[in-house]
Amino acid sequence: MVVAKKISSELSVLPISQARELSLQSTLGELPLYDFSVRSDMRGGEVAQAFQDNPLLPGVILIEHDRLLGMISRRRFLEYMSRPYGLELFLKRPIKSLYLLANSDSLIFPSDTLIVMAARRSLQRSAELLYEPIVVEIEPTVYRLLDAHQLLVAQSHIHELASQLIHQLYQELEKANHELRSLATADGLTKVANRRRFDEYLDNKWHELAREQAPLSLILCDIDCFKDYNDTYGHLGGDACLQQVAYAISAAVKRPADLVARYGGEEFAVILPNTPAAGAVRVAEEIRMNVKALQIRHINSCVEPYVTLSVGVATMVPEPGSIPIDLIAAADRALYESKASGRDRVSICA
Repeated sequence: MVVAKKISSELSVLPISQARELSLQSTLGELPLYDFSVRSDMRGGEVAQAFQDNPLLPGVILIEHDRLLGMISRRRFLEYMSRPYGLELFLKRPIKSLYLLANSDSLIFPSDTLIVMAARRSLQRSAELLYEPIVVEIEPTVYRLLDAHQLLVAQSHIHELASQLIHQLYQELEKANHELRSLATADGLTKVANRRRFDEYLDNKWHELAREQAPLSLILCDIDCFKDYNDTYGHLGGDACLQQVAYAISAAVKRPADLVARYGGEEFAVILPNTPAAGAVRVAEEIRMNVKALQIRHINSCVEPYVTLSVGVATMVPEPGSIPIDLIAAADRALYESKASGRDRVSICA
């Protein structure tokens, strides 16, 4: 008779600390396994004593001629012992006789089998065999028992880890998509919205406010004498100027629904939904003063020795059948008026 080392009850349930170390690639060999093998000619009474001494032992492994014969679970062993004349039949007879009568089919996996794969296969068994222990082959002729409950608990932890990983990946994907959308709709130099985003947003707000019959205002801003600025300070200086002007414009636009965009080379636009003309003029004037307050030196300006803005404002209540280009054209006319009147001012389309 061969009896391996007795099993500590501490191995009967997967410790939480160990479960947290599991991963999607964890194998059966990482789980607590029961090391209890007996020779097939061992008497049933001795096996009964082993189960009594180890109340958490899920079964025994039967070895015959140094080879695996099979496995008898505690549940099946006690079931046959409790039958009429079970004690008389099996206590003094070899355990092999009970094994052959029970006709137990053992589920055997190599120790490097993924827990998720073993759990899936285990759950495919019939309801009667669902909680039968699993035989794990550590190496040729060396076997251990794995309690099915431990396997399912481990699978549950792995499933939780997988769910967390999927959630994390989803969040990272959402973040990446948001960044991609931002890159697709933002001006690379000034970081405000680009022309594409401007066109989309204006079109959306136009139709939205047409339904609500609410005012939509548009501000167009043009940096005065910007070509001369580039000629004087170079394109790097011009880029820095555009960045500062964009920041100053954004600082004057407070509401989340308002949009600042780079409309063209040195032109910026501001969309102000639900804003009447008087409110739009106030924002436009604040924008003009913010840029002026920067005191960006411009020695060749035709207006002042620093950078200034010409600003045009238009407000419309969108009508059914009208198009956003009507508002753009009105704001552009107001901008032209500001330039024609000496620049560095705000004009509104009447």
